[in-house]
Amino acid sequence: MIIVDKALQARAQEGNPIKVAILGAGFMAQGLTNQIVNSVPAMSTVAIYSRKPQKAIHVLNYSGLENPIEAITQSQLDDAIRDGKPVFTQDVMLLARSEHVNVIVDTTGSVEFGAHVLLEAFKHGKDVVLLNAELDATIGPILQTYADEHGVILSACDGDEAGLQMNLFRWVKGLGLTPRVMGNIKGLQDPYRNPSTQKGFAEKWGQNPAMVTSFADGSKISFEQAVVANATGMVVKSRGMSRGAEYKDDVMKIGKRYDIEELRRLGGIVDYVVGTPLTKVYCLAEHPDPKQQHYLNLYKMGDGPLYSFFLPYHLVHFEVPNSIARVALLRDSVARPLGGPVVEVCAVAKRDLQADELLDDYGMYMTYGEAVNADEMSKSRYLPEGLVEGCKLKRNIARDAVLTYDDVELPPSRLADQLRAQQYRHFRGETWLEELVTRNEPYEHSKA
Repeated sequence: MIIVDKALQARAQEGNPIKVAILGAGFMAQGLTNQIVNSVPAMSTVAIYSRKPQKAIHVLNYSGLENPIEAITQSQLDDAIRDGKPVFTQDVMLLARSEHVNVIVDTTGSVEFGAHVLLEAFKHGKDVVLLNAELDATIGPILQTYADEHGVILSACDGDEAGLQMNLFRWVKGLGLTPRVMGNIKGLQDPYRNPSTQKGFAEKWGQNPAMVTSFADGSKISFEQAVVANATGMVVKSRGMSRGAEYKDDVMKIGKRYDIEELRRLGGIVDYVVGTPLTKVYCLAEHPDPKQQHYLNLYKMGDGPLYSFFLPYHLVHFEVPNSIARVALLRDSVARPLGGPVVEVCAVAKRDLQADELLDDYGMYMTYGEAVNADEMSKSRYLPEGLVEGCKLKRNIARDAVLTYDDVELPPSRLADQLRAQQYRHFRGETWLEELVTRNEPYEHSKA
């Protein structure tokens, strides 16, 4: 990325690399660690957290970091980092509290876990980059208030679809156009996929079957589009967006799918389609100046009113170091929420569900997520997909029905529930959700 590359070169010349700690030791953490260690001299992966030591050791060895040390105490971790030795830990708070860590990257996809770590990291002056759209879409706006209170940066990441779209949005807007659609592309859409159906694909690529399932069943793209909506103010046209609508024609003509007057009335939408070849994300924008419209037509952009801008790639971990640099060196967030949630992700039954069942997590067997406008989410008291795990059903739920808070008993004492209740009170002035989680110990926050 222009400017970021020069900033990284300057940091490398100073001999003072950005010290990065990574949460998780899965497929993305593996690729990111390897990228930083071998391709970004201005950064150093100083520590990794994993519940499973062997996975952390594998990630470090994969990247060429031999003989890693396991840290159990704060001093062990800090001494290893100071001595330039690769280190891992099963105690994530050691990373959050270490004075030798500049930026934490969360690759876990866990909402509850991420909430605990981020609040502790903020208290200790740590910037955080999220390769965790689930957390961002569920409680990102309220977490942003905590980050602001502590003077740190919370950011989504380049490379992932939400960050890819935000970079395109900012670039197109900088040209003087008005973005009206931010779109994502999927190769497959089937809300009933599960870890069993996705096992073969996951094993082929060394990925987690549940995470792969969340890609296939539409949950992941819903989380990503919610992040984009919250950072742009755009909405969804209806719950579920296009729900797997196929489009295999030229991406330069995709604007024909949309009603420009409706887009203007809504203020822009986030959306997705299935199948468009050689395209990963797209931005449809209009230009108010007829003189500039003439030039855009000359430059092979068509005659409008929606001009199509798109990117054909999705490189994820290759680009995450750009986000780390933007945060650490330029104090720039990739997808900062404009305020409270504009779009959220509700939980929908993947199969017929029975009373007294305990819900499993997103990307599993029982639910999938759909993007929905926050007004509808609140009015209908929908249960968020990012917080389904561990909820106990009070009644039978038919397949494809949206789950509500009234359908479940929440697990006790979850921080993420408390934060989401704060989010509704802080941004919407609503207290009904707080009343549902009163049995949880309140998390004190001076501003939110």
